[in-house]
Amino acid sequence: MGIVAERVRPTVARVDLGVLKSNYRAIREHLKRERPTGTPGVIAVVKANAYGHGAAQVGRALEDAGADLLACADIEEGAALRAAGVRADILIFGALSVSDLDGLFDCRLTPTISSPGAARAVQAAAARHKQRVRYHLKIDTGMNRLGFRADNLRRTLPELLRSENLDLEAVFTHFATADDPASSLFDEQRLRFDKVLADLHALGARPRYRHAANSAAVVRDPRVWFDRVRPGLLLYGIVPPPLQSAIALAPVMTLASRVTAVKGMRAGEVTGYGARFTAKKPTTIAIVPAGYADGLDLRLAGRGAVLIRGRRAPIIGSVCMDMIMIDVTGLDASPGDEVVFIGRQGGDTIDAREMAETIGSIPWEIVCRVGTRIERVYA
Repeated sequence: MGIVAERVRPTVARVDLGVLKSNYRAIREHLKRERPTGTPGVIAVVKANAYGHGAAQVGRALEDAGADLLACADIEEGAALRAAGVRADILIFGALSVSDLDGLFDCRLTPTISSPGAARAVQAAAARHKQRVRYHLKIDTGMNRLGFRADNLRRTLPELLRSENLDLEAVFTHFATADDPASSLFDEQRLRFDKVLADLHALGARPRYRHAANSAAVVRDPRVWFDRVRPGLLLYGIVPPPLQSAIALAPVMTLASRVTAVKGMRAGEVTGYGARFTAKKPTTIAIVPAGYADGLDLRLAGRGAVLIRGRRAPIIGSVCMDMIMIDVTGLDASPGDEVVFIGRQGGDTIDAREMAETIGSIPWEIVCRVGTRIERVYA
């Protein structure tokens, strides 16, 4: 038996892989219900450590649920999925110019080619390995990040399409404002992508399939589902705000800890760095061992709350590196009581959307920031 035989830190992220699989199937069922003919497939997005949920376990669970194509940010993430035993195809979303391209071949990964320079680099690596490489072509339709410019394809694409070792598997774009119903850019990008598809045909390109819809676009507009969709946040049971969805989803992660100490404060006393909270009356506080080193945002102090004994308790003082203080006056709290940051307790729920709104952030950031020292416990 080792020195640390069991988990010592009480702050954990409980990840329900059964719920993850259910969400994946619910998305598939929604697509089939809305488009029974020509139902699009799914590209399951597991980048950024599966949005903080743990890429290895999530990747295997999604594969078990039927996913045949996963997507991650870079070659290193793809290699980690292969090392974890994932056998499904893996698409690399990110730029390749600064990566070790040998990983594409060693780990059987599918690259995205988003620039002429990347095309030349992948072609040279494929020729060196004496292999053919299937790739996805990324088109910039207005986000102005990665991708071949949609208005310049007749000049930039012919060289890529002539590459001896590269086979065009798919073409895709990415929406900048799919989660903003008031923005006109979404429709502008959609129309540009439609024109791109016609231009590609005129250039002799014949991709096997097309994709464009991230989670927000899946919820918002079936016209952009094309041949596959790319849910990320939806897989983890979170609908991109401010959108709503009828898809039967549930949050996959619960972030929780336990009270380590309870103490009383007299009126006029302060707690935390900066003395930002002053007790106006006799107050009972509880100390919880989780802080900004675990991904809790400093702005939660004085704004956010946790669940304890089925009730909401405000976060007071300051979010410290390793702990927070909560006001448990009248709750009869004791050391060892469960404290829920994200999840359900009793009849109440705090989800990632609520926490993000509280601090003026986005739910993607909330789940991706869950710290590496927090153990993921898988159900």
